[in-house]
Amino acid sequence: MSKIQEEIKKRILVLDGAMGTMLQRYKFEEEDFRGERFKDFPHPLKGNNDLLSITQPEAVKSVHRAYFEAGADIVETNTFSGTTIGMADYHMEDLVYELNFQSAKIAREVADEFTAKNTERPRFVAGSIGPTNRTASMSPDVNDPGFRAVNFDDLKIAYKQQVEALIDGGSDLLLVETIFDTLNAKAALFAIEEVKEERNINIPVMVSGTITDASGRTLSGQTVEAFLISISHIPLLSVGFNCALGADQLKPYLKRLGNNTSLNISAHPNAGLPNAFGQYDQTPEEMQQLIREYLQENLVNIIGGCCGTTPEHIKLIAEVAKEFKPRESVLV
Repeated sequence: MSKIQEEIKKRILVLDGAMGTMLQRYKFEEEDFRGERFKDFPHPLKGNNDLLSITQPEAVKSVHRAYFEAGADIVETNTFSGTTIGMADYHMEDLVYELNFQSAKIAREVADEFTAKNTERPRFVAGSIGPTNRTASMSPDVNDPGFRAVNFDDLKIAYKQQVEALIDGGSDLLLVETIFDTLNAKAALFAIEEVKEERNINIPVMVSGTITDASGRTLSGQTVEAFLISISHIPLLSVGFNCALGADQLKPYLKRLGNNTSLNISAHPNAGLPNAFGQYDQTPEEMQQLIREYLQENLVNIIGGCCGTTPEHIKLIAEVAKEFKPRESVLV
């Protein structure tokens, strides 16, 4: 049994906060993204956060360190867009394996550093597998509803390359997150199962969907219950939701999830909803109070933060998480 499966029975595990929010604080410009290695690359690279694991590894390392210091048990690798499909925007498809491997290696080093300081409390690395910018179940062309910008097989191949590199770099578990189209996620899960079978390993998998608005559905139109049914054929460490909504807006959907599954439940909501400038204003204290309600109502086993959250948010979330026991399923 994986170490994380033992730890999740003992306490509520804390996931880190936003990687992008923290990297933005560095105010990196084009030349910072390029570094020495890509200084003559013929295409713009600013905004390719995953690339910073190669060109600014110390910055990425310091973000992981800050979250562990704040009380996180799990940090996510800096690989949210780390597929050939995601990297096509930057003409960097050939770099995908290296990006994922290096990102996992960086996170692994920092996790091991913290575990060595306190072996009673192991720290974990979650290989972050974000959605691609193409959807397999909807057309991007309103005039051609049958058109698809990507197919299942293409997605599976892209995800498989990412999964292999994340495992090779030292990830303890895999997190398929920010799912807005379940068909994309199913391709990722199919790829993971294939790698597990080929390597004869049993790496734990977290799945986290995204409820996009007050309709309570994912972007591709699934309700909480439909989303759960779509992915429950795979053995999972946890299922949950992240992104798009703040903790208060997300709460009713976590309740619905809990009423329908005996799996562990994860949540990493945004720091509220963005303001007119796309900034997140919810303070760590405000978010802590909302998360306290989650814990009082026995909603989660893994809790963290998404867009707009910082080590300050995670510190207060970790503090309140210590006061409660992990969620116990109400299902028999």
